[in-house]
Amino acid sequence: MKILVIYGPNLNLLGKRDPAHYGTRTLSDINDALARKASELKVELATLQSNSEGTLIDFIQEQTDGAAGIIINPGALTHYGLSLRDALADTGLPVIEVHLSNIHARERWRTKSVIAPVARGQISGLGWRGFLAALDLLVQLLEEND
Repeated sequence: MKILVIYGPNLNLLGKRDPAHYGTRTLSDINDALARKASELKVELATLQSNSEGTLIDFIQEQTDGAAGIIINPGALTHYGLSLRDALADTGLPVIEVHLSNIHARERWRTKSVIAPVARGQISGLGWRGFLAALDLLVQLLEEND
């Protein structure tokens, strides 16, 4: 079972970028933790971080065949990435949206997600652990539907 893990703009700066909101773990730290969890769950991960919406969409379109689900932190594209939203919806795969910080407790403009309506669920405010929870929950959901 292959799961796509997608990180949007500025997530390459994790560990340096506003640690009060995003923590001190780097993207590499998160990917390492996810790889360990994926090994336990016996699933394969395909990951990508990009600051470009088009690159994220290309990855989704190229990787959809053979994928079972998607975990995504769209970064600021959460609030206005309509082409990204459409690409996710077009896959027909279950999507879990993850945010390190609690987007509902921050600036008002951050509370609106254009991704949420096409996602199976959203995890927000649990820091890097939200990605591990998303992987665990997504695998459970997929196994229940087999």
